[in-house]
Formats: sequence, C-alpha cells, structure tokens
Amino acid sequence: MANVVIFGIQDYAELAHYYLEHDSPHEVAAFCVNRAYLPEGATFRGLPVVAFEEVARSHPPSAFSFFAPMSPKHMNRDRERVYLEIKEHGYELISYVSSKATRFDNPIGDNCFILEDNTLQPFTSIGNNVVLWSGNHIGHHGRIEDHVTVTSHVVMSGHCTIGAYSFLGVNATLRDGISIGQGSFIAMATAVTKSTEPWSVYKGNPATKLAMSSTDLKI
Repeated sequence: MANVVIFGIQDYAELAHYYLEHDSPHEVAAFCVNRAYLPEGATFRGLPVVAFEEVARSHPPSAFSFFAPMSPKHMNRDRERVYLEIKEHGYELISYVSSKATRFDNPIGDNCFILEDNTLQPFTSIGNNVVLWSGNHIGHHGRIEDHVTVTSHVVMSGHCTIGAYSFLGVNATLRDGISIGQGSFIAMATAVTKSTEPWSVYKGNPATKLAMSSTDLKI
C-alpha cells in the first residue's frame, strides 16, 4: 500500500482517483495544485487539496508518492513541466496500468496512465509520462518515447517508434516500421504510411502534412 498525492483537480485527476481507488494497491491521500488554483474549501472528492508550493511539508517525499496524469496541453509540454518539478522535489512518481489491459513483460516508465483494453504486445517499451487512453493496439517490437499521448482505438503496427511529445488522435493508424517524429500531431482517423517530420501536423488517409507546426495548435 502506498499513499499517493494526485496533481490536479480536473477530469484527468478525478479519473485517476477513481482508477487508483478501485483498481490498484494505492491509496490516494490528497490532491495538489499550484497555490493560485486552490479551490474554495481546499477539498476535492472528499480529500484535501494542498498547494504544490507547500506539499513537501504536509506530504513529504519520504512518505508519499505522486501521480500527475495531466492533459496533453501544449503538445504534452505542460505535463512534462509538472512531471519534472515533482521529480525535483524528490518524489517518486507511480504509474497506473489497468488490470483490464493486456501486457507482457513490457518496460513501462513512471507517471504513465494506461487505461483499460490496451494491448501491449511483446518487445514493446513505454517511456516516462505517457498516457494511453482506452482501447489501443501497441504493436510488437515498438517504442513509445517520453511525454506522449495516445487517445483511443489507435493502431500502432509492429516495429514503430513514436517520438517524444507526440499526440495521436482517435482511430489513427500507423503502418509497420515507421517512426513518428518528435512532437508530431496525428489527427483523428489519420492513416500514417510513412515516417513523419518533427513538430508537424498530419491528417487524412493517406496522411498529408499540413503547413503548420504542431506547436501552433491550441490543445
């Protein structure tokens, strides 16, 4: 049993609380936000909400772990910033992998949020701070790097690499043996048949590169 502090008080945090309480050995002790975002009453889901600037005093890293399952805003870089700040405070970050996901001996990093009905085939690794929403196929001999979001019903065929900070929309499909460049935004229902360029946006079937950077997107 490990006591966990969850960063955030919005949808991702509320879902994380539910999953941890109902499908993990972890017990959630508190929520945490930056001081400017403390809610009235400083409680959420019946638990205290602590200012991040003061959390080490009330919930020290010697006794508590952290979980920061945040949204992919700004191509996952907001989540990366919080992840690194938590580590700088000396906390261990847990990962949640649903008991209803299919996995083998896949290496999985910290602060990952892997929901139900994901299939992780053998010889595929998952980096740090990765979100796999429900129902994805993660093919054999592949790699997902750090700070990636894969939404739902994405098919990643075998021997693929998904670069750090990438975002894959619902029902995207990756052909086997390709690399998704760092910071790629793959729109929903996009069929990617060739490797992508870093910090680019792709949509369509077959995928077409748009004349914009993924850093310009307001997600």
